Amino acid sequence: DVQLQASGGGLVQPGGSLVLSCAASGFNLANYSVGWFRQAPGKFRDVISCINSPDGSTAYDDSVKGRFTISRDNPKNMVYLQMDSLQPEDTANYYCATDCVLARFRGQGTQVTVSS
Repeated sequence: DVQLQASGGGLVQPGGSLVLSCAASGFNLANYSVGWFRQAPGKFRDVISCINSPDGSTAYDDSVKGRFTISRDNPKNMVYLQMDSLQPEDTANYYCATDCVLARFRGQGTQVTVSS
């Protein structure tokens, strides 16, 4: 099966950190740019970070720039999102996709809740 799966979400206090993982199976994730998206209830989906293939260049939405770091481990077929200094407004369902615009192929998301 061709699958993409995000994991690593949870409940964290403001100022805390989480690392999200995006795991691919059945295909080589290294051949694709990978975007991290998030969607909060009642809000539009936002692409918050992207890592390109093959050069590995990265991009961030202004809302997360300086706090989130995207990376990839091609031998493990994984992409990660290190999230630091989390704030309540980061609360959303997060998912990864094999593009950075339309999320045409995406996996199930993982919920991140930032609350004290």
